[in-house]
Amino acid sequence: MGKTVRVGCVQAEPAWNDLEAGVNKVITIIEEASKNNTQVLGFPEVFIPGYPWCMFLNPPASNSDFFVKYLQNSMPVDSPQMRRIRAAVKQAGMFVVLGYSERHHGSMYISQAFIDPTGEIVLNRRKIKPTHIERAYWGTGQGESLQTVVPTEFGRIGALNCWEHTQPLLRYYEYEQNAEIHVASWPAMWDAKDSTDDKPFYQCSATMNQRLSQVVAFEGACVVLVCTQVMSETNAERNGITGWSHPQLPGGGFSMIYGADGAPLCNPLPPGEEGILYANVDLDEHLKAKQWIDVVGHYSRPELLSLRVNTHGARPVHHA
Repeated sequence: MGKTVRVGCVQAEPAWNDLEAGVNKVITIIEEASKNNTQVLGFPEVFIPGYPWCMFLNPPASNSDFFVKYLQNSMPVDSPQMRRIRAAVKQAGMFVVLGYSERHHGSMYISQAFIDPTGEIVLNRRKIKPTHIERAYWGTGQGESLQTVVPTEFGRIGALNCWEHTQPLLRYYEYEQNAEIHVASWPAMWDAKDSTDDKPFYQCSATMNQRLSQVVAFEGACVVLVCTQVMSETNAERNGITGWSHPQLPGGGFSMIYGADGAPLCNPLPPGEEGILYANVDLDEHLKAKQWIDVVGHYSRPELLSLRVNTHGARPVHHA
């Protein structure tokens, strides 16, 4: 008999640049998911304190004041705010993957906290390569962040942030870790408009990146929770993107749950609507899909193609 797990996938608007309000919103979402008997819940990328799209519109020099405030509202992993979230997870008795901007002294990291039903953080991983202009603001994850999967009572749960899903070797290493449920954490993204100015944005359109997440379900033979942010018109000014033609507001959400064969398991929400998507998944579907495609097992050719991995984290200071 297969083990059935109830999963939840968050599509919601962050409390922009407000750490305390962001923590309150995360706890409210956890409580709502708990009422719906959720066992595994995934959040979008940097849901605390929200994804700052203004960095693609304004140069770093003119964004300095904005990002000082953003740093101040990012969350240390060992903080009263994180302890409140951990307590809420423990109260709910579920497993949560929380996307947040991690503050460590004067630096930030695009992080995911894996919080188990006892409220313990069993893994805190950092995006190994921030994307494009993100590199002006966030640091890179080290070798320990190559661990993307943890064993839990609800199955083997993995997660990646945003365009980490574009990295074939990183995806491949997650498949080797044998994820059964994968949390794909994304910011708000919109479909590219049919104009010359917006054509470069097709790479980071909602459609393109939802498909990337679906590829993980197919290649990894795992359930994938595509968790996304949304943005309302009233918050355009707060995000420093007033007058920018690219975002379609309200909008940005493209959340979905895919089965281990890549098939959608629920109906989507409208792009500007907040909510939680749910599905009951049978973990044996992972094994059925693996009979067709196990890219690190019977469908691999390691004598021809293999991956070398360095899981040791580099450090700026070494004590003798």
